[in-house]
Amino acid sequence: MSFAGIIDHTMLKADATQETIKRYCAEAKEQGFASICVNSCQVPLVATELKGTPINTCCVVGFPLGAMSTAAKAFEARQAVSDGAGEVDMVINIGAIKDGRMDYVEKDIRAVVEAAKPAIVKVIIETCLLTDEEKIAACKTSVQAGAAFVKTSTGFSTGGATVHDVALMKQAVDGKAKIKASGGIRTPEFTAELVEAGADRIGAGDGMKLL
Repeated sequence: MSFAGIIDHTMLKADATQETIKRYCAEAKEQGFASICVNSCQVPLVATELKGTPINTCCVVGFPLGAMSTAAKAFEARQAVSDGAGEVDMVINIGAIKDGRMDYVEKDIRAVVEAAKPAIVKVIIETCLLTDEEKIAACKTSVQAGAAFVKTSTGFSTGGATVHDVALMKQAVDGKAKIKASGGIRTPEFTAELVEAGADRIGAGDGMKLL
């Protein structure tokens, strides 16, 4: 099977040029990827390049640490949607999860969900830094705050997506949100394993390699 329709073709490198972003957009149009995922400063360019196509403009917010103030995350999300983003991948406040401050975590996510409307929000929980219990709590809190997806990883920390984490997250959301696997996904074989475990969307720095 082709995974093109569930792939977020992703370019988040600090040195990404406009030429690179345009190439990613051309590849997305050619292959029929789900979205192009970029840093928020690149949203206007991507939205222009993808205009008139069914491919979504996706961006990251509070990336990659998630340690910004809630107001800053919400502002970035609102601006990105104004610039043309249809999907927003926000990084959860990881330290607050480790502290057990789930009320804060929920308010942080909810603020971005509200600011991003009508765009959908995917919450990056950075699984490599959490225990299984914390992953479950993060997923349940994301659902309560109105997130459309929970996502494994930024790809910028100590680890990426695993089959175990995708299955655990799928069970935790209990059908109330979708799952995005990202980080270290470089082969069609691994992509198939993640989809089998429950991934609805795949984030890849080079989606072309997964086809």
